[in-house]
Amino acid sequence: MEKLLCDASIVVPTYNRAPSLKRLLESLLSLEYPDSISMEVLIVDNGSTDETGVLLEKEWNRSKKFSFAILKEVHKGKANALNLGLARASGTILLVVDDDVVVHPDWLAKHLECYRTTPFDAVQGRVLPGVDSEGNGADPDRLREYNIPVIDYGGEISPIRGLTGCNMSFRREVFEKVGLFDIRLGPGVSGFSEDTEYSMRIRKAGFKIGYTPHAVVYHELDPLRYGKGYNRIVQYRKGLSRSLYRRQSILLNVLPNLFANCARYIIYQAAGKRQKAYKTEGRIMKYWGYLVGRIQRRMGKEPWG
Repeated sequence: MEKLLCDASIVVPTYNRAPSLKRLLESLLSLEYPDSISMEVLIVDNGSTDETGVLLEKEWNRSKKFSFAILKEVHKGKANALNLGLARASGTILLVVDDDVVVHPDWLAKHLECYRTTPFDAVQGRVLPGVDSEGNGADPDRLREYNIPVIDYGGEISPIRGLTGCNMSFRREVFEKVGLFDIRLGPGVSGFSEDTEYSMRIRKAGFKIGYTPHAVVYHELDPLRYGKGYNRIVQYRKGLSRSLYRRQSILLNVLPNLFANCARYIIYQAAGKRQKAYKTEGRIMKYWGYLVGRIQRRMGKEPWG
């Protein structure tokens, strides 16, 4: 039997972030869109051991203007959770948000509007800093140190090359042609880049990716992620992830960039240029992670093992 389509499916992979997920669900309930638009929300629990199950049970019984489904993916990894949610989704437009953002009331309407008014087949929305659990906002002079994705390409709709998974969407045709996310990548496995690798396949398939500043989500601030230590881990894992799907010359690219960034880091530190030093240290760890990942692969080991 052919699947009945709705206008939009929102897929939310989640793992052990019950308080964050609760805030996201509250914001989804506050979405403003015409009654003529049919929508579904699919929450994919990737084996949570916190209060996520209790929260979702309460949400299941709550009155909503949209369809609501709870799915469970037992295989570890965000990509596995995404694949289950997308496979079950019935929307003509498929939207993905992370469990640690809240959406602006116009978020859904602006994603859908972008498809009506542009030739894009996949759309990246704006990602701005939100607040922490106590309601404190970000210091704009130290945004890098919060270690959150900030996606802001300006105030105009424009073509771009890649998507960031915490606020992205694509037409059903894209998913049907490009297929599933690479389960080696992303949180729960290598750590990152499931969205980057997917973007590469979207472009290779001939689809167009665009950015709209009007579809906004706000990424929560988590003190456990602040600072240099977490940044080193993040960038190292990004390097490991990249080693799985990209091939860069060790001698002509990786090592020269690694040494060059080490030199820049020393200069920035000596000059007191804190933010530039912070960014450069991240690049050092990314190149180092890529190098380690390539070596581990040659030894027959998985980089995340």
